[in-house]
Amino acid sequence: MPLQGVGWFLCCRQGFKLLGREYGEKEDEESFELRTKDEPTCNGRSPLEVTLTQPTHTANGPSSLSEVPEEMRSLIIERGKAGLEEDPELVVKGWLYREVRGGWIWQKRHWFVLTPDSLDYYTSNDQTAKRLGALVLTSLCSVIWPDKQTYKETGYWSITVYGRKHCYRLFTKHFNEAVHWACAIQKVIESKAPVETPTQLLIRDIEENKFNPEVVEHIYNHNPILKYTQSPLYAPLLPFPYGSLDHTCHTGKGYTTLRDEAVKVFNSLQQLESARDPVPLIQGVLQTCLDLHPLRDEVYCQLVKQTSGVPAPSTAAHLRYWQLLTCMSCTFLPGLPVRKYLRFHLKRVQSQCPDTEMDNYAAFISEALEKTKGRECVPSLEEIQVLLNRQEMLCTVYYPGHSSCQLPITSHTTADEVVKKISEQLGLQHSQNTFALFEQNAHWERAVGGSTIIADILTRFENLFAKDPSSEGQWRLCFKLYCFLDTDGISTDSIEHLFLFEQCHDMVIRGQLPASEEDLQSLAALRLQALNGDFGTHTPLPSLDELFPGRVVEARALASLRNPQPPSAPPPPAPPAGCGQRFPAGLLSGALWSHTAAAAHKQRAEEGLRLRGRLKEEAAAVMGAIVERWKGLQGCSPQKCMTAYLNIAKQWPGFGCTLYEVDFYISSTGSFSQKLWLGVAAKSVALYRQGESEPLESFPYGQICSYGVTDNNTFKITAGDRDLLFETSKLNEIAQLMNAYISAARQHQSQKSRTERESFCLSLPVLELPSQLI
Repeated sequence: MPLQGVGWFLCCRQGFKLLGREYGEKEDEESFELRTKDEPTCNGRSPLEVTLTQPTHTANGPSSLSEVPEEMRSLIIERGKAGLEEDPELVVKGWLYREVRGGWIWQKRHWFVLTPDSLDYYTSNDQTAKRLGALVLTSLCSVIWPDKQTYKETGYWSITVYGRKHCYRLFTKHFNEAVHWACAIQKVIESKAPVETPTQLLIRDIEENKFNPEVVEHIYNHNPILKYTQSPLYAPLLPFPYGSLDHTCHTGKGYTTLRDEAVKVFNSLQQLESARDPVPLIQGVLQTCLDLHPLRDEVYCQLVKQTSGVPAPSTAAHLRYWQLLTCMSCTFLPGLPVRKYLRFHLKRVQSQCPDTEMDNYAAFISEALEKTKGRECVPSLEEIQVLLNRQEMLCTVYYPGHSSCQLPITSHTTADEVVKKISEQLGLQHSQNTFALFEQNAHWERAVGGSTIIADILTRFENLFAKDPSSEGQWRLCFKLYCFLDTDGISTDSIEHLFLFEQCHDMVIRGQLPASEEDLQSLAALRLQALNGDFGTHTPLPSLDELFPGRVVEARALASLRNPQPPSAPPPPAPPAGCGQRFPAGLLSGALWSHTAAAAHKQRAEEGLRLRGRLKEEAAAVMGAIVERWKGLQGCSPQKCMTAYLNIAKQWPGFGCTLYEVDFYISSTGSFSQKLWLGVAAKSVALYRQGESEPLESFPYGQICSYGVTDNNTFKITAGDRDLLFETSKLNEIAQLMNAYISAARQHQSQKSRTERESFCLSLPVLELPSQLI
């Protein structure tokens, strides 16, 4: 082994002594936190130079301060020639109350001194006062600023300073003093050099010596912190702020500080060895890493530690660490330094343990790190189960209608990749139209972005089912037409024609195809003939909701109930003159009110019964009319019925557009309206009144200057000198579809221009070059 490598490691013993103290040996705080200037340095690294000082006094020290009453000088700032940033000897002093915890919580008044290195407190402000304690300030310390809630509860403004072992909670009656102390302490913390743990130093040295196997092996052999241990971890491997509150948004989940959570995670890792079912425990660790982003590098380092130098590496218990590392690599990417360390570890394991399970896991993880981009959700229980065995999982994708397919996917498969694979299987890769995946249930549908990870969608479905088990089978992925660019050029015997027929029928059922009632009945009859063939007395009939828009039936029922109201009953006769009042006025009015409310409730119940009865009658009448039309289609083939169905639907000028409900619309010209449809089509965006076939306004893409989301529920389109504002819950879907249409139009224009240029070049006569250059 080279002498320089050995010399360096002998030089680093002091750093690992510090690590031993951190892991359980009792040591005074100052001896751990501070390193004097006389300590030897190693590998060119400068130690942390921290010096504790007694309170300093400037020229106007005690004599001038004595003229001010003690109670009037709770905060005294002594300045030299320069401020805190320029003068390292500047000291902030003052009387503060410190919270003391014993059998009960109480406050004690001390004289506090802030130096460039520590926060000290003394018995008094005399020069000979005894120092009672010190909190050494490093880059890992943190300060909590004063808040109103504490002031309301105690009458004092509070600041909290977190150190490695101690926490000072300080109080003052004056808000400005609290803020000034917090600012001064924060400046001192920010002036400190970043603290590096021994693990970080070793990771750096492994990276520097990765091409020298002897040095690397010496590092691992002489530093147990890098290797597997059965002992608990008492401190994180990486630095975390003391008392960090970066995770306050997750406090409802019971998280504490990052340092504590790092130690808890290591305890969970060790439980993997004996867990009967490791899947829930693995998912819990992944969820913690998803919630607390800074813990990801820490968990990677812990897993590398627990998969290095294992006494019996091939046992099922120790392979659990590799399984969790596999799930981590498919969910989160570590930071660059830890990623390099992880890749080196994987190559080292593969070279040391070829043709083993560890070799297989290391190869799988290396490949996963190339594909992982970060997940929105932790893997589902099903995904974790297949990752434990390094397998793919099956994803069910439905087609318009009732057919479906199953595709193998990984933790990295995107929606675009699934769409491409299905398009190739169905022969749709050359279609002029574009396709997409949709999340949908019986009442809701949304297009999936092309870069979305399919495994994240499956996890959301699993979580929704866990919250509401009755929703099983409702949430699913569907492959559908997305951009209707050429609906006339589709072959009638292709599966794309079937998709168009099914999606058009879906619009009819939702009431989004403006058509007369006769046309709607004809469409229902054509669908019956296309799906069931010729009419027969024993042919089962689907429900009317699957053939005909329910809104039309409801409108017919309500119209039939709008009859003139019967004449009102004559008023009751007046009581005879001289007849005394039988009941008190208040009691009588209360009885009349109760009688009126009961009568109104009874009337509403009767109206509801009449409406339901009328709906049944109207539904029976509509179904009878549909069946009669169906009988007239005897002998018509399914392809002809589908073509006839689409020909009727194409009579609407807006056929092929996707309709979105708009709650409110206003234009800069002063026009406004409510409850409209915003239709996004291949060439334009149009506004429709619900149920009307002609658009109120239409805006070709060539006239649209800009569009986008302005706030949580407002979509803005600028066309020429007009600004159009829409209130809708489908903001992202509208923008996404407009982007897709505009991108498709640009691509088509680019292909057309390229084709024209090639045709122009081919049509030019071939000229012969002269024999001599001119």
